[in-house]
Amino acid sequence: MEPLPVPASVTAVLLDIEGTTTPITFVKDILFPYIQDHVEEYLQKHWPEEECQEDVRQLRLQAEKDSGVKGFVPVPSSAKPPAEIIKGAVDNVLWQMSLDRKTTALKQLQGHMWRSAYATGKVKGEVYDDVVPALKKWKEANLKLYIFSSGSVEAQKLLFGYSIEGDLLELLHGHFDTSVGSKVESASYRRIAEQIGCSAENILFLTDITDGKYCRWWSAS
Repeated sequence: MEPLPVPASVTAVLLDIEGTTTPITFVKDILFPYIQDHVEEYLQKHWPEEECQEDVRQLRLQAEKDSGVKGFVPVPSSAKPPAEIIKGAVDNVLWQMSLDRKTTALKQLQGHMWRSAYATGKVKGEVYDDVVPALKKWKEANLKLYIFSSGSVEAQKLLFGYSIEGDLLELLHGHFDTSVGSKVESASYRRIAEQIGCSAENILFLTDITDGKYCRWWSAS
């Protein structure tokens, strides 16, 4: 497929990920199942490490906040045997994921697990066939290329750094996540434009979402 022609006024291209550069099914069918299938193995292997201990501590703190939530799963105290704590942590992770929760504690552990999976080749980031040719053509045209996704910057870099097409990070100029705000808030795009160093009207935002509200949010920026 021929890369999308870009208006002459555009100096930067901002890309969404799910449904735009990457199949929506990648997260649902690859990344999330990987966590569910390997979380126990991961915790057992990395249990002595400080990072793993902190991940479990954060899960425990989140579980305490969730104590009033119906069906919540507690994480045993640090005084309990490791096997008991790991089982509780695994059950808590699976419970949170069954509810499609996005707590900081859960996302932190998931991010560390995906980092390990990418680095060892167990997972590779998926991109559509026309993505790399488009990125290369736009870069040759001196356009700056950025990613804006609800996934963390670290997760974005893993996806593009360990993709099925190789390391694509050299084609990108930067990454933005929800630390700049939600994708449905016009203020987010103003912040991105300020950080990029150009006007919002000079940025082409590519997303698979066709909701007209996106146009209004963008025009309001």
